[in-house]
Amino acid sequence: MALNGAHAGKGVLIYSGERIILFCDHVTMEFGGALPPEMRGNKTGRLYLTTHRVIFNNKDGKDPLQSFASPFFALKAVELEQPVFGANYIKGVVTAQHGGGWTGEAKFKLTFKHGGAIEFGQAMLKVASLSSRYVNPSYQDAPPPYTPPAAGWSQAPPPAYAPPDGGYYGWVPPTNTFPDRPPADGVFMYNAPPPYPGISGQNGYGFAGATGMSAADAKAQEAAQSGYFDPSAPNFAYVAPPAYSESPPSYDVATKKSQ
Repeated sequence: MALNGAHAGKGVLIYSGERIILFCDHVTMEFGGALPPEMRGNKTGRLYLTTHRVIFNNKDGKDPLQSFASPFFALKAVELEQPVFGANYIKGVVTAQHGGGWTGEAKFKLTFKHGGAIEFGQAMLKVASLSSRYVNPSYQDAPPPYTPPAAGWSQAPPPAYAPPDGGYYGWVPPTNTFPDRPPADGVFMYNAPPPYPGISGQNGYGFAGATGMSAADAKAQEAAQSGYFDPSAPNFAYVAPPAYSESPPSYDVATKKSQ
């Protein structure tokens, strides 16, 4: 995870070829542990799930922490919580990337004041599982360094914040829960590609659908379609392992039911 590298003005800053899958406003973020000053206290703003990572943008333009971004392999112990009193939230542990503005690990909590925590958390799990087949397993022990792109940035074209109609490998994001899209003038893009693979490897907007996909992607689609969420146990997700060698899912919650 890196601090203050995913915002431009009042908008989000993504890599060239990275897509925004889900967007949610009115989310509160807080960290726990031995933290630098800018990570202390509650932050309220916008949360983005992309094809490569999770991004938070602070609504308060005067706060020293304007944004944080974490690739999926830097997250662990992710759980979805449904308290009897209070809003649902996502919690877990995030690992710092070398050069990302802080060091070590921190607990995090994302509270959804207007609902959607369970659906967003399940989507995080699904995207992390789909992208894990391209990620080096050693990243979870030692995430690669964060290096800010040297290239400039500009306003992003529409595909950056419009997921394909057919979804990803048979999985369709819960846009019924998150129907809003980020404002077109609030999404900016580096001229450089992501430094690590995402949901479709190093591919950009040209996401392969039912035709033209590789053998590995075809198997990934089959695996995604065989996964499910049990409505009677919304905190638990099952994704069947594909019949080929791949990196293990980034979230250990994939095999554990939240308390």
